[in-house]
Amino acid sequence: MPLRIALATATPHHRCETFVRAHLEGLRDPVLVLTDGSLPAADGEGRPLLSASRAARLAHRVKGLMGPQDHSARLRARIVQLLRERRVEVVLAEYGTTAAELLPCCQAAGVPLVAYFLGFDAYTHDVLRRYGNYRALFGGAARLVAVSRAIREHLIALGAPAEKVVYNSCGADVDRFTPADAGAAPPHFLGVGRFVDKKAPHLLLLAFAEAHRQRPAARLTLVGDGPLWEACHQLVRALGLQQVVDLCGPRTPAEIAGLLHRSRAFVQHSVVTSANDREGTPVAMLEAMACALPVVSTRHGDIAEVVGTERGLLGEERDIGAMAAHLVALIDDPVRAAAMGRAGRAYVMAEHRQQDRIAALQGILQQAAHPVRA
Repeated sequence: MPLRIALATATPHHRCETFVRAHLEGLRDPVLVLTDGSLPAADGEGRPLLSASRAARLAHRVKGLMGPQDHSARLRARIVQLLRERRVEVVLAEYGTTAAELLPCCQAAGVPLVAYFLGFDAYTHDVLRRYGNYRALFGGAARLVAVSRAIREHLIALGAPAEKVVYNSCGADVDRFTPADAGAAPPHFLGVGRFVDKKAPHLLLLAFAEAHRQRPAARLTLVGDGPLWEACHQLVRALGLQQVVDLCGPRTPAEIAGLLHRSRAFVQHSVVTSANDREGTPVAMLEAMACALPVVSTRHGDIAEVVGTERGLLGEERDIGAMAAHLVALIDDPVRAAAMGRAGRAYVMAEHRQQDRIAALQGILQQAAHPVRA
């Protein structure tokens, strides 16, 4: 009989990240989807969990009748009701913050909770302070899934019981992201991801500017949006790179696959931020490797393990000169770029196939819902 799974994520239903979409499509028939907020406020179609009737809206406007705490209490009560009505057997909460908010709901409904940690939720100082280093979650969750080995070690260092923390990385759809020939592609570099501090797109632009000065044929496309997009747009103009850098905004997975097939390498300059935000294992990087592209990045989190020395070129965080030199090296040596790309595809096929990682997650959820006693 299929496992009755509820999937919860903080992101709005229309902007779910790649890994969330993969779980929605790959896990066997979730019976409930909750979205839009660390304490989810909508279902998988974006419909509010609480009544949006005229009477309810008036109640919100009456001073003192319903404060934020009352609203959260009503929302939690509604989530408990849904968990019971849908006969949910296990809840998968995408991000530790969502899991921490949902823990009381799961405990009230008697449903085991699995927390899925991606990066910022495990490291960022403000988040850890807000949730008391996840002491309650570590005690109450059935399983804690870490998408990188570094996150797993960090959660254990914070106090999570080692036997609860399971490493299960994100994966790439190797049927959608098929192998290309990086050596035959022009000296065009591609980055994919949110324009946020930990991905440091501004540092990547500075490195590319130096590589382009040395090799004027170089081109760069950055896919995505985010709070740093406008600053990067202004930086491109200030550097005089408007004709060779394209900040093209968000693109569909199919469009990204097409761009990867026309690129020499995937680029990303990941850093640890002053707030201690950092990466897990970037899905876009795995997708690029599935397309047989080498990676130019930094020794950050699990990137060093994923890329190694044979699948790309890595420098230290904020070392713009090293990244520029690595871009130039792959422009000058397309044969090396192709060999690194092939090694990357083989590695993803062996370690990071999306189908395998989702099957492993399905097993984790099964064990959380119905533990096998020794």
